Amino acid sequence: MRSLDCCNNMAAAWCRGKHRLKRFYQLSVQIPNRNYTAEKFDYDLVVIGGGSGGLACSKEAAHLGQNVAVLDFVEPSLRGTKWGLGGTCVNVGCIPKKLMHQAALLGTALKDAPKYGWRIPEPASHDWATMAEAVQNYVRSLNWGHRVQLEDRKVKYLNLRGHLVDEHTVRGVNARGKETTVTARNILIATGGRPRYPTHVPGAREFGITSDDLFWLRESPGKTLVVGASYVGLECAGFLTGIGLDATLMVRSIALRGFDQQMAGLVTDHMTSYGTRFCWNGVPKKVEKLPSGLLRVTWTDTQSGQEHQDQFNSVLWAVGRAPETGTLNLQQVGVQLNENSGKIIVSGDERTSVPNIYAIGDIAQGRPELTPTAIQAGKLLARRLTGRSNQLMNYDNVPTTVFTPLEYGCVGLSEEEAERRYGADNIEVYHAFYKPLEFTVAQRDASQCYIKVVCEREGNQRVLGLHYTGPNAGEVVQGFALGFQCGFTYAQLADTVGIHPTCAEELTKIGITKRSGLDATVTGC
Repeated sequence: MRSLDCCNNMAAAWCRGKHRLKRFYQLSVQIPNRNYTAEKFDYDLVVIGGGSGGLACSKEAAHLGQNVAVLDFVEPSLRGTKWGLGGTCVNVGCIPKKLMHQAALLGTALKDAPKYGWRIPEPASHDWATMAEAVQNYVRSLNWGHRVQLEDRKVKYLNLRGHLVDEHTVRGVNARGKETTVTARNILIATGGRPRYPTHVPGAREFGITSDDLFWLRESPGKTLVVGASYVGLECAGFLTGIGLDATLMVRSIALRGFDQQMAGLVTDHMTSYGTRFCWNGVPKKVEKLPSGLLRVTWTDTQSGQEHQDQFNSVLWAVGRAPETGTLNLQQVGVQLNENSGKIIVSGDERTSVPNIYAIGDIAQGRPELTPTAIQAGKLLARRLTGRSNQLMNYDNVPTTVFTPLEYGCVGLSEEEAERRYGADNIEVYHAFYKPLEFTVAQRDASQCYIKVVCEREGNQRVLGLHYTGPNAGEVVQGFALGFQCGFTYAQLADTVGIHPTCAEELTKIGITKRSGLDATVTGC
């Protein structure tokens, strides 16, 4: 019996081997415009990219009965930093950023505490290593959680660097160079982006770090120059200052480009009073490493033309992000890219120029680089691919928050964009300066705590944009974002009963317009 079983097993193995050899030959020989109509695919859906959008789509598709595989491989940063499953948000973005922001807020709370009766031994100090270990351990738990969720949903996880072979075939390579090829009826590209280094600055790549590295440093970055005034740059400089480090932010022109510029000015004014140094109109020329180990940065003031130098322990580049499209072989299979941005051009249903290939998240042209939009777009795409829905992702009026020391939350149009679309005479801006109750006893400066609501001037005054600087901005703006989905008006906002005493309540009481010229300072209850 054993001999017979052995022969049967050998015969079965030979048949499987013959089939695999035939399959390998089919996949290795590239045939243009290959016809897959009669062929069974390995998977219904293959996702390249294990970030928030790709994971959301893969889990939803599997939940709805699809056979799904996810390819994910983290290329180490120039500094050698690498991480696990979950993409930018989990590993080097939203999650560690918010936790380190919380560490900074606790530092501010310590300063407030004595005025509330707490006896705090001085001097209080912050230990980077303790914070970093706690944050990194939590991130690792999320990495593991995503692996478990994929397994629970029966999603095949492949730790491979993937690229397209043709419109239905993906080839993956592991860390040892071993190749695996899979086919799919549909393919989703969700590889996101990585921080850019300036190409014109000698020493930038050799001696600088990016946000990909900052959250995984085991030792304090020390005195840090942050170059770039995007929300990433401002958030990093803010929490570094908040935990007691010397942080300087170099700004070439304006801060928070694309956001409401009045609000951006309030954010940077508060950061200045908070202790962050600003180097306005600064353009770096070179970074040199001194024998002491310090980094000497040379930069030019674009207004005066003068050259300046200073020394830092770390230089953090926050000058934008580049889409991860270079190694995917996209154009060779007909996926069209935007020539300027390098991002994938997609239609309203996330479809690329190749009908069965889709793209979501940061890699898609014209999409907000925000985790929640990628997650929602991924879920909706999975439902459309499985025939459960035809709903498209709505990218209008997406709320967001910048987690600077004084947080800034917004949804809808900036005042500048509203003026551009409707004309200055056709919008009404309600605004108010207010003081959070928790700032009073602590005697904290509230001069940058401000709200404004941008509305159509005529008719029922539909709300076009809502902006808030103050504590817990994300929590405040999230609720009001629902109103934008319902097309709410200023009258409806004014009729809403506030929760007292809260900062969010001030938005329901707002009644002074910029046009009136009246003092917009809130006094009393």
